[in-house]
Amino acid sequence: ASWHTNVHEYGARRLAGLLGALPEAFRESTLNWAEQTSLSLVMWFYRKARVLFAPNQELVDRLAEGTGLPVRLMRRGIDCDLYRPDRRARQDAAFVVGFVGRLSPEKNVRELAAVEQALEAAGAADFRMFIVGDGAERDWLRQNLKHCDAPGILTGEPLAAAYASMDVFAFPSLTDTYGNVVSEAQASGVPAVVMNGGGPKFLVRNGVDGFVANSPREFAARIVELHGSPDLLGRLRLGAREAALGRSWEAVFEGVYHAYDDALEAVGQRA
Repeated sequence: ASWHTNVHEYGARRLAGLLGALPEAFRESTLNWAEQTSLSLVMWFYRKARVLFAPNQELVDRLAEGTGLPVRLMRRGIDCDLYRPDRRARQDAAFVVGFVGRLSPEKNVRELAAVEQALEAAGAADFRMFIVGDGAERDWLRQNLKHCDAPGILTGEPLAAAYASMDVFAFPSLTDTYGNVVSEAQASGVPAVVMNGGGPKFLVRNGVDGFVANSPREFAARIVELHGSPDLLGRLRLGAREAALGRSWEAVFEGVYHAYDDALEAVGQRA
């Protein structure tokens, strides 16, 4: 069994939207109960497996503690032939801040409005917020962002061209266990700015291929910094591509096969 989604956190964040009108103390206690109960059920499920995987070290440790079983780290590969910098399809000088993913509460996408406000406050004029995806928050983003281009869902080569045409990838999610889209952006030569919660922080090296922000204010400030620093942005673009080239599916699968071999050997010894 492999852990892919923080179901307990997603559920709590969506439930928060439904309980918004209730007294804060009751709402907080209900959300805490819902998150802890769902986490207990998740751990019960994973204890049924013989081989366990998780995509980042924090989740490896949490799953091991919750199940009492050994857990393997299983990162993810990236298609660096599909996602690559030379798919950049625009010639204008605009600064493009991009996002790709579900436009839902657990992705924390409303922070993109704060990024736009910070760019405006810094005097940026020629910039765009390019938001790929669909979900419940799409209408809110279109209504509250002045510079928003939201084409909906893209896949394949159109998605690869969209990535490569970004200047910075902004990913404010706090709940993602890995962040495939961060790797896709990096493979496209686009540095990522992420938050310090969840798995994406393990994919970004501060000042090398992007930034890990410790607060929403820092998240916006790092993007403003890259807007005003073409040399820094250029260095991070090179670092992003280099980072992605080191992540292959072959290496990922090799680790999975070794774990299966160990499990099969253990079963044979018991038999």
